[in-house]
Amino acid sequence: MRISFFGGGTDFPEHFRECGGAVLATAIDKYSYVTASAFQSHLFDYAVRVSYSRGELVRKIEEIQHPVFRECLRFCGLDRDVELHAVADLPAFTGLGSSSTFTVCLLQALHAYSGKFVPSLQLAYEAIHIERHVLGECVGVQDQTTAAVGGFNILEFKAEDNIRVTPLGLSPRRIEEFEAHLLALFTGIKRRAAEIESRKVKNLNSNQRTLRHMQSMAYRGFELLSAGRSLSEFGALLHEAWQAKRSLDPMVSNEEIDALYRRGIEAGAWGGKLLGAGGGGFLLFMAPPDVQPRLRAAFPGMHTLSLRVSAPGSQVIFS
Repeated sequence: MRISFFGGGTDFPEHFRECGGAVLATAIDKYSYVTASAFQSHLFDYAVRVSYSRGELVRKIEEIQHPVFRECLRFCGLDRDVELHAVADLPAFTGLGSSSTFTVCLLQALHAYSGKFVPSLQLAYEAIHIERHVLGECVGVQDQTTAAVGGFNILEFKAEDNIRVTPLGLSPRRIEEFEAHLLALFTGIKRRAAEIESRKVKNLNSNQRTLRHMQSMAYRGFELLSAGRSLSEFGALLHEAWQAKRSLDPMVSNEEIDALYRRGIEAGAWGGKLLGAGGGGFLLFMAPPDVQPRLRAAFPGMHTLSLRVSAPGSQVIFS
């Protein structure tokens, strides 16, 4: 899964085709897992089995109710003799790119099952195609890219199949320092991003100036980390980015989220933002390590996560 620090919203083709787009994002140490295994369907009364929060046994892939399983199987030309299981470290609809991560993971599992190797960026482009053009979802293109390539990068968007990935070359010591300043708080609110994102897309013209500013923050954040500047500057930029993101649409935040954010700032965080489209999921704070205990204590009974950044992209494990 991923954290996007700056530039979210500029990764929609409806925006970057005209204005360009850039996002500073990292893969994190929270994962989606898909296993693909063979079985002899002629011995059973079904041809394909898929398992997620529920199970489906079908004779034809057209019968599969889960749209991503169905369309990825169709895209990869598989219609029988395969059993698929999906699990994840964190729940869906929490702002960490889990939906697109699952699509990338499933596609790679199906390609590996078929004995094919697909390069990382091609895997991202396929996931973008499935989500945007087959399923008709209102999604950007950063989540699929980070899930596929991994690492800590600035992503620059030219077209849906032309994305430039520039790694942020940080030393292990700088990465460790950065991680020690991150804390993610689960708001307890799950939401589907599609409605919020579709509203943003409809308002692209009126939000163009803000989106351009958010894009510039991606480059500024990249520079701050690359130059070894104080992380307090990065935290302050996160605060600025959150204010810009909140202005894109009233559904991005609400009174409950605003109250949680204020509580974090009052506890000593330099800045932060709501991850993902908005409306719920995880709040990310940046705060000095000596402030972290006080920050956690400000949210009694709520779940917090420490995170590792620059995690690897989608990988195949054979057994």
